[in-house]
Formats: sequence, structure tokens, C-alpha cells
Amino acid sequence: MAEETPWQQALRYANRANPYPFYTELRKTPVARQPDGTYVVSTYREILALLHDPRVSSDVRRIRPGGSAAAGADQDDEAIKEVISLEPNIITSDPPEHDRDRRLLTRHFYGPQDSPHRICDLEPEIRRIVAGLLDEMRGKTRIDAVDEFAYPLPVTVISKILGVPLEDEPHFHAWIETALNALDFGPEAGSPEIQRQLEQGRRSVEDFEKFMAALIERYAEQPGTGMLSAVVHDDGREGRMSEGVLVSNALLLLFAGHETTVNLIAHSVLTLLRHPDALEKLRRRPELIVPGVEELLRFESSVQFWHTRSAVEDIEIAGTTIPKGSPIFLVYGSGNRDPDRFDNPDELDLERPDNQHLGFSQGIHYCFGAPLARLEVQIAVSEFVRRVENPRLVADPPPYRHNQIFRGPRHVLVDIDGVRD
Repeated sequence: MAEETPWQQALRYANRANPYPFYTELRKTPVARQPDGTYVVSTYREILALLHDPRVSSDVRRIRPGGSAAAGADQDDEAIKEVISLEPNIITSDPPEHDRDRRLLTRHFYGPQDSPHRICDLEPEIRRIVAGLLDEMRGKTRIDAVDEFAYPLPVTVISKILGVPLEDEPHFHAWIETALNALDFGPEAGSPEIQRQLEQGRRSVEDFEKFMAALIERYAEQPGTGMLSAVVHDDGREGRMSEGVLVSNALLLLFAGHETTVNLIAHSVLTLLRHPDALEKLRRRPELIVPGVEELLRFESSVQFWHTRSAVEDIEIAGTTIPKGSPIFLVYGSGNRDPDRFDNPDELDLERPDNQHLGFSQGIHYCFGAPLARLEVQIAVSEFVRRVENPRLVADPPPYRHNQIFRGPRHVLVDIDGVRD
């Protein structure tokens, strides 16, 4: 049996809680070809260059047949593509369709140019939700910072923005979890269990698609509040978005609008409890929450890598040629710990200068919801630090979720002495 590469080792579930030693080895070869033909890019400078390189496509349909995105897995490309995407959305498409669709969605997510304050105007509502979640912890001596705090906030907010009924949350939460569990890019992907989960993931994506299509159809017949209804009825100069593309983008926005923020809040709590000096510093100097969240995002990237990019022509980079059609994995979690870009990258520094991290990606696919995520996490983490008395981790490391892309703790159990006003 061939020795596993550092990338394959990083993808094993046993290493989910701490992939960083394997990233250190991976960065010794900034652009590393994997046994399946995937090119894994792990250093900051090279990741940044490819994020701005027009020779790199984000359209999963352009990946070379036979160049499976699942490293070491015996899965066909079509199965992976089916779980990854339906019709193209704004992170799995290229210009000009990407630019057209992103403009339309931006207009209704952030507000028109003459009133671009929709996200900022959510601050009182976000503060109310956070206060309510913390109030519900009163009288408890042990909490789960994921289920009771990190998850309810962003899922409530994004549902309201989009116009997705919150009472449907148990359904789409289950579909999302099942679909995420179905994606495995490491050497364990060929196991019977993962193959079973892949089939369940396909069904969950189909159910999720039917749910969103029905909601959009309902808004087409009877306009309602929220972004989805507004997009359905947008007859702008570039025309309406097709139903299939709207469904795909709606799924993306509902999923990405809370999933990554859940991981960031959970990892922020976990990281601060591991670094009591930083926690106390933030308590004393609450104004550090703005640079602090940027550092927490660098330190524990909510999106560890991305997997739908490929070369549209041969690309020479870091002494390696990436052949046309080859899959390219950009490992943000490794680039954010690159010592050639960040001084002492394995240390948490809430006042880190020049913190141009890759936590929200860069280039034309820069995270669509980054301003909302920043606002939610700044409020949530600052209020947790201010109000929760003497928080202590129950287990370290906590159990992690299966998914490798959206890496995050499944639970973060915390013992507390109380919750102050």
C-alpha cells in the first residue's frame, strides 16, 4: 500500500480536530499533485495568485473527466458533482454568468445603491436574538455552545433575509447535514459507510431542491417578504434569473448563510477558551472584537479548502505545471497558517497587523455574505465573553463533524458559573 500524502492524512477524520501539522508538511511542496490527479495548493502566495488567475475556472463542469475531486476515493465524478451542485450558482460558475447572477443577488441581499444598509440595519435584531439565547442559559451549569448558541443565531437571520419559513428548519437542517456527510475527499471515501452516505446525500439534495423550488413557485404566484420573492419578480435590464439557477443559488444562500457562521462562532468560543489570556484581554478591551474576529477566522478557517476549481489551460506556478482540466484544491486553512505570510501563525494575536487572511476567499468569488457573517460573529462572541461567567471546556478536543470543507465542532460543551445581565 502506497504511503499516504500529507493531504490525504489531513483529510482523515481522526485528524479533523488538528490538521495543521499535516498542512505544515504540505506547504513544503506548495503545489502538490495527488495520486488522483488533483493539484493541492497550500501556500498563501500561490493560493492568492490562483484566486485572481483567469485561467482558473470555478465551474465544476469543466473538471477533466477522470480527474475525480475525491482524493484516493473510488467514486465517479458524476456522483460528486451531483452532490456538489445542481445548476450553476455564484460559486460554481464563471463570468459572464457569475457576474450577472451575483449583481442581481447583491441588489436584493444588501439593498439598492441608494439604500445599501440592509445588513447594518439587522444589528438590533441580531443583538435581540443573541440576548435571548444567552438569557435561556440562565440557571444552567453546562451548555453546548454549538446547539444552544452558534447554530440558532445565523439560521434564524438567514431564514428571515431569504424569506424561508423558520418552522421548516428541522427539515432543511437534516437535509444539509446528510448532504455534508456524503462528501468525503480523503482516503476513507471508498468505505461502505461513506458510499451509503453518498446515496443518502443525493436523496437529501433532491428533497432540498424540491422544497426550495416549491417555495419559489409559491412566491412567484403570491409575492411575499424576503429576498427570494424579490428576486423571483426582478425584471431588471438583464432579465429574470431562470428557475433552476435561482433554486441552486437559493440553496447556496440558505446553506452558506448559516453553516460557515456556525463554525466560526463555535471555533471562536473554543479558541478563546483554549487561550484564557486572549479571552480576558477581549473582556477588558471589547473594542478588540473587530480585529479579533478577523484573527479568529484566520486561526480556524470555517472553509478549509474549495474543490470546484480547475485549470482551463496549462498553468505554471511554484515550479509545477498544472495541466489543463486538472482539479485544483485551494487550501485556505493552510494558507492562513503560512509562516511566509503571517508571523508566528500558530499563535493567536487579537491585534495582528495586516491580517489579510483567506477566510472569506478573495477575488471574484469573495464570500457573498462576509459583511453579515462579520456582524453576527462580532456581536455573538463579544456578548458571550461579556455575559458568560467563568466558562470552561468540558472536553478538548471536542467531537468534530464529518465534513472536511466546512470543518467545525459538532458540539462544544462548556461548564459555566452563570450568565450575567
